[in-house]
Amino acid sequence: DAAQGGLHGEVIGAGVQGSFTAYQLAKHKQKTLLLEQFILPHTRGSSHGQTRIIRKAYDEDFYVNMMDESYELWAQLEREAGVKLYRQTGLLVMGPEKSHYYEQVKNTLQRNKVPMVTLTSDNFNQHIPHVKLTEGNGAVVEVTAGVLYADRALKAVQFQKLGGVIRDNEMVMDIKPGPIVTVSTSAGVYRAKRVVITAGPWANRLLAHTGLQLPLEVVKINVCYWKEKVPGSYDVRRRFPCFILTESQESKEHIYGLPSNEYPGLVKICYHTGSKADPDQRDQQTDRSDINILQRCVKHCFPGLIPEPAVVESCLYTLTPDRHFVLDCHPTYSNIVIGAGFSGHGFKFGPIMGKLLCELSLGEVPSYDLSPFRIRRFQAKSKSAL
Repeated sequence: DAAQGGLHGEVIGAGVQGSFTAYQLAKHKQKTLLLEQFILPHTRGSSHGQTRIIRKAYDEDFYVNMMDESYELWAQLEREAGVKLYRQTGLLVMGPEKSHYYEQVKNTLQRNKVPMVTLTSDNFNQHIPHVKLTEGNGAVVEVTAGVLYADRALKAVQFQKLGGVIRDNEMVMDIKPGPIVTVSTSAGVYRAKRVVITAGPWANRLLAHTGLQLPLEVVKINVCYWKEKVPGSYDVRRRFPCFILTESQESKEHIYGLPSNEYPGLVKICYHTGSKADPDQRDQQTDRSDINILQRCVKHCFPGLIPEPAVVESCLYTLTPDRHFVLDCHPTYSNIVIGAGFSGHGFKFGPIMGKLLCELSLGEVPSYDLSPFRIRRFQAKSKSAL
């Protein structure tokens, strides 16, 4: 029994949310342990890969408000770590002009005074070469959006340990709730006053030890990279933006992409959902229907790309029914805090999620209204369904 006495806090899962939570707890002078089941860095969860989009283009004001501070915190981490983590590229949002979601995003950006440029079918190609705007689609560019260097960000936040400890290659086998929570891993036993669970696709597996299950669905995303016919046409250095196609002939789901950057000459374009997968056997999930949808989209909208993916990697999303996050204390044990269900759009919020999960863990009043993220929203629904 390698029981550790006197731990204030323990965070399970060293993806982006867990890493920022441990970083915040350590900043608050809490003796903190960050546990990770795999050897770091790893590619089995939801936080790996070089790039993510950072944006305020949302249909909900609460996300836009959180992103204001998130941008500041990313900049602060850049200064602390002395590495570049963000590159402004702008975000092109395209979608049927009259569709509910596209209109909402546009209105939310305007209402929150986010710098944006509205493009028309006449001036679209001067601003955005090598992209075809579908007839009936509107287009706006959110100016301050861009690319986050994800791998770099994880390293930066994990190495700002501030006296915290990271233990990787330690799988959590059991959690015994109580005034002091006992966590047993493949390597030992730890006792802590507070535990934060940020285990991504493995959240429900851990929560089972505490008698809780959340309505989370794990899906595997095929992360596809497409080759430029003419090298440089979609390059980040030529100011090609990130983009989101809110819906299209091909699909009701978003299709999103980033300029060629991480692999020279390859543009990352993905379908914003996937097929149900088991996180420990995700390579058994070989459904390629999303790739077929993307091929048709690339043919139609991105004539300068070869419509056959050159590289396919994978990523897991953990979806909630409403696609909003879970940030809450355990309904029975208030010293167990849960950050889960980031639904494929949580990375850019990492610094804020870390701050909020730290506040919940310390019993402080959260900096933001967490009602959209509370667990009871599911329980109310499941009760009414009975």
